[in-house]
Amino acid sequence: MQKGNIGVTTENIFPVIKKFLYSDHEIFLREMVSNAVDATQKMKTLADKGDFKGELGDITVRISLDKENGTLTISDRGIGMTEEEIDKYINQIAFSGVTDFLDKYKDSANAIIGHFGLGFYSAFMVSKKVEIITKSYKEDAKAVKWSCDGSPEFTIEDAEKTERGSDIVLYIDDDCKEYLEKAQIEQLLQKYCKFMPVTIAFGKETEWKDGKQVDTDKDHIINNAEPLWTKTPSTLKDEDYKSFYRTLYPMQDEPLFWIHLNVDYPFHLTGILYFPRIKSNIEIQRNKIQLYCNQVFVTDQVEGIVPEFLTLLHGVIDSPDIPLNVSRSYLQSDRDVKKISTYITKKVADRLASIFKNDRKDYEEKWDDLKIFINYGMLSQDEFYDRAKDFALLKDVDGKYFTFEEYRTLIKDTQTDKDGNLIYLYANNKEEQYTYIEAARQKGYSVLLMDGQLDTPAVSMFEQKFEKSRFTRVDADIIERLIVKEDAPKQTLDADTADNLSQAFRSQMPSLEKTEFYVEVQALGENAQPVLITQSEYMRRMKDISRYQQGMSFYAEMPDTYSLVLNSDHPLIKKVLDDEKEKTEESLKPILSEIKGQEARLAALRQSQDKKKPEEITQEEKDDISNTQKAIDEQRSKKQQVIAEYAKGNDVLHQLIDLALLQNGMLKGAALDKFLKRSVDLIK
Repeated sequence: MQKGNIGVTTENIFPVIKKFLYSDHEIFLREMVSNAVDATQKMKTLADKGDFKGELGDITVRISLDKENGTLTISDRGIGMTEEEIDKYINQIAFSGVTDFLDKYKDSANAIIGHFGLGFYSAFMVSKKVEIITKSYKEDAKAVKWSCDGSPEFTIEDAEKTERGSDIVLYIDDDCKEYLEKAQIEQLLQKYCKFMPVTIAFGKETEWKDGKQVDTDKDHIINNAEPLWTKTPSTLKDEDYKSFYRTLYPMQDEPLFWIHLNVDYPFHLTGILYFPRIKSNIEIQRNKIQLYCNQVFVTDQVEGIVPEFLTLLHGVIDSPDIPLNVSRSYLQSDRDVKKISTYITKKVADRLASIFKNDRKDYEEKWDDLKIFINYGMLSQDEFYDRAKDFALLKDVDGKYFTFEEYRTLIKDTQTDKDGNLIYLYANNKEEQYTYIEAARQKGYSVLLMDGQLDTPAVSMFEQKFEKSRFTRVDADIIERLIVKEDAPKQTLDADTADNLSQAFRSQMPSLEKTEFYVEVQALGENAQPVLITQSEYMRRMKDISRYQQGMSFYAEMPDTYSLVLNSDHPLIKKVLDDEKEKTEESLKPILSEIKGQEARLAALRQSQDKKKPEEITQEEKDDISNTQKAIDEQRSKKQQVIAEYAKGNDVLHQLIDLALLQNGMLKGAALDKFLKRSVDLIK
């Protein structure tokens, strides 16, 4: 028997392995099975090259549990190891057997996974003792048993083993007993090994017999050694891709379409990327791309490999050229990774462009699912915008689709304002904004439907990208001011009358949390609505963007501001105006007279003081101005009280306010109930 110390520079290597070398303890099983697959692939390569003349026989990798003895065993019929090779590759940590092997067989090596020596030591994360019982494929090789209890000391002795290959026996640690559970091992094999390139068996298939599940003689194969991405695209049908998608994501809706990646230069990469049907929340779609290295699962955190917006895709990427750290658990930043990222972006854009060009009808049918993905790409990457601008679509409220250029051509004659700006009108809710959409249609305008999760930031992006263009939500203003063709019509009411009318409505506006109302009077024509509520495009958009963009949260805290626009040409507004004048004229006469008198006095005082230097004005003169202003404010307050008292009893005025609120979804609870009762009374 040979005894010795493992060649490491510190006796603390095992605690390091247990805690820090691997991101997660469960990785040990992937590494153990990967090593078994490596050894088997080497055996196949030797046979292919003629360096092994014997029969390969059954080369299935087998995993077995012995709960009673507390062991998990990984067995292969690969090349095995001699005592010298154990000393070289196992006892000298981080000296990888793969490196030597690839030097000799670099032209035909059969998908070697890599890092044999170091990967093996992940076993000690979960084991109190590890044994290797191995026999080399070489003629006259003797079987040997290597044993180590997690200290730098090991033993090597002769062993009984008739067939070539290796059995790795893990004596599972007391604090890792979950790895002796069949269900746990099955789950990990499914996660990490289900597409490894050598057949892997774990236990036996079961069947229902005599009222219980019993083992059969048939091996339970847990992997598909030839997954779809390793096959030639021309040999595959649509159903093959859909079936593979169901294997990867059993609970997902059918994908929209897919891209089969296959590149050999300047790096090697294969894979299949699927476009999922993205619903409302893009966050739950992430981490659905699985990264493999020669069919070994590495991670589903692929942000380093693909651009952020492509993390919305589902599928598989497999590349031996993606650099990984020692445990294969984290991606490293690297120029090759950036090349791969650029390549995938180009392939995705090319595929979308091809579908758009070859079957636009099908593409339009899928647009509502594709839009959030393409908008995300255009927002996050200028290069993708440059590619996507030719196949990205705009959809109008009638469900018609246009490219950016097609839509620009459609609206340029009717929706260009007096300053030469092209105005894109849009709605984000067809039902709620129906009245505003109809008003735009009556003017001959087209209205886009922008109701997607990323449409608010997309609108701001379009304004930057489109030349001399502006996007305005259809309810952001009265229709005459959405696209200003000429100077606004002059107001038909004098300033005092308009002010009294505004004050009557302003005094009866409801008090809503974090909401402010402004009232203005406009001459809009007899056929326009009597009252409309509009919301500033700028402020509303800033509040929307604050939900996506850091550092803008102060906008979210600001109140919503709305304008109640009174159409002074409408008969109902004229009726309120006439009624107000009739019922308040007598009460307001002395108040208005007092206001005019005090305003005249204030003007005279200011004119007198304007001729003096500041130091020449006496305190008495300053107090005179202050008291006069105070008297004016008191009279104005009286005026407001008179108008508010009148407005309180005017049912038509209240009905008009409530109709405007109702149209904007702002009339609820007791206010809505009161409106309904008033409506019945007015009909009587």
